[in-house]
Amino acid sequence: MPEENRTSLNVEESGETQNFIHQFIQEDIAPGGRFAGMQVHTRFPPEPNGYLHIGHCKALIIDFGSAEKFRGICNLRMDDTNPAKEDTEFVDAIKEDIHWLGFDWGDRFFYGSDYFEQTYQLALGLIRKGLAYVCELTPEQFREYRGDVGTPARSPWRDRPIEESLDLFQRMRAGEFPEGKYTLRAKIDLASGNFNMRDPVLYRIRYIEHHRQGTKWCIFPMYDFAHPIQDALEGITHSLCSLEYEDHRPLYDWVINNTDVPSRPRQIEFARLGINYTVMSKRKLRRLVEEGYVSGWDDPRMPTLCGLRRRGYTPASIRNFCERIGVAKNTSTVEYAFLEHCLREDLNLHASRAMAVLRPVKLTITNYPEGESEIFPVENNPNDPEAGTRPVSFSRDLYVEADDFLEKPIPKYKRLYPEGPECRLKGAYLIRCTGCVKDAEGNVVEILATYDPDSKGGNPADGRKVKGATIHWVDAHTAVNAEVRLYDNLFADPEPDAAGDFLTCLSDHSLEVLTDAKVEAGLAQAQPTDRFQFLRLGYFCADSRDSKPDHLVFNRAVSLKDSFRPKK
Repeated sequence: MPEENRTSLNVEESGETQNFIHQFIQEDIAPGGRFAGMQVHTRFPPEPNGYLHIGHCKALIIDFGSAEKFRGICNLRMDDTNPAKEDTEFVDAIKEDIHWLGFDWGDRFFYGSDYFEQTYQLALGLIRKGLAYVCELTPEQFREYRGDVGTPARSPWRDRPIEESLDLFQRMRAGEFPEGKYTLRAKIDLASGNFNMRDPVLYRIRYIEHHRQGTKWCIFPMYDFAHPIQDALEGITHSLCSLEYEDHRPLYDWVINNTDVPSRPRQIEFARLGINYTVMSKRKLRRLVEEGYVSGWDDPRMPTLCGLRRRGYTPASIRNFCERIGVAKNTSTVEYAFLEHCLREDLNLHASRAMAVLRPVKLTITNYPEGESEIFPVENNPNDPEAGTRPVSFSRDLYVEADDFLEKPIPKYKRLYPEGPECRLKGAYLIRCTGCVKDAEGNVVEILATYDPDSKGGNPADGRKVKGATIHWVDAHTAVNAEVRLYDNLFADPEPDAAGDFLTCLSDHSLEVLTDAKVEAGLAQAQPTDRFQFLRLGYFCADSRDSKPDHLVFNRAVSLKDSFRPKK
């Protein structure tokens, strides 16, 4: 079956999946297949010039996940053949993100630069075979001589004698020539309909310090030359990569077939992950960071894995998202709402419940004894029978949300207003609003109410029906102050990449900071790995960078409302 006709799992399917990549691997390792009797061996080769984002996550799950499925192994290899903007900071962050997702590469951690000498020797071998030559076209001439669909490319240096090309290439390595003076090109087919095969550049001169090699090298291999060699040297069976490399596959195979490498990997391509309301170009993400539009690579509005982790996303939710969108050959865009949907599913099952008041106003229960308090056992997670309960203190003085009170109610308003219906205080008592206190400017600063002592636990003793809403609250005497950050999409436009300047699509409402929130006393020791459902408000976690015991900061990971609707 042709690759383009293979279908993929969509977001509504579930259970064991056999996407087209797995089908190909199964065929390859079956008796008579090209890798019969061999262990499946994949690799994940990120470039350490930025942080991993959700798009990389799909690729690494395919690489590591395919190896897991077939009881194989997966290497982690840093693609550091282009030294510009590469840094050990990014190397460490990439490792941390992959481990956070639950994958491990064992002792199979490599750098592309580990193979510089072998790659150089293989390039010499191509020259000796008459399959590569040193070209001295300038970048302007290179574009001029590139040709078009009906016109072959040209190079007056294509028939340069082998010995001359060997001499020049060795002198290129020795640093005798300026940048741009020479390149090493493969001799393939200047008239090929695939422009990647029109004598592509294999090496170029760059005088730039490498983050590991220092100034040892001043010539660097192009990715299309280095990558297949690295795969072959590591014994990779299946080189899984994104769809933009499909047109490069003939060059990948040409390098494998014409250099003296020890194995013959197979390249298979899949469609990249696209999500609306975000960008995933490293160049654009770097610009957001360097120009101060976000607070860093781990800003919770960023699609980076460290940003998603800081916002409150779980490894399970991200892996589930990537697995459910499936593996396809056709490029498509997934709704950001589906990523949020996957997070809600996970947190609904596993997040502890807590009460927090984001925009507090004082509630005084006038008939509750002054100076007294009591403890209510409140359920930690109704979806987890073993989660138990937690003690929550209750007194005459509470905090509730400001929008849970209206002095003059609108139609169908079922929360607190003077002489309105009884409302439940979650897990405590029934109350009825009797009035309010205002400041000199007319702002409500205190809500007044009475409670029914016989409704302990929030249910009337006589079984009467309660028409008002259930309201969350915190005890004013034990509540802890907290800063709460309400995050939303960084971009207002669902397709920021389509805009002339993606920065014009930035949303003015991607972050709202509330500095006077009140939370349960038990949250004072919350850790970044702790995630909570703040009742009626959404899912939150303590901020991994800024939250301290004396200054709690909680990030909203996702709201309670789910806008994603699976197709029927």
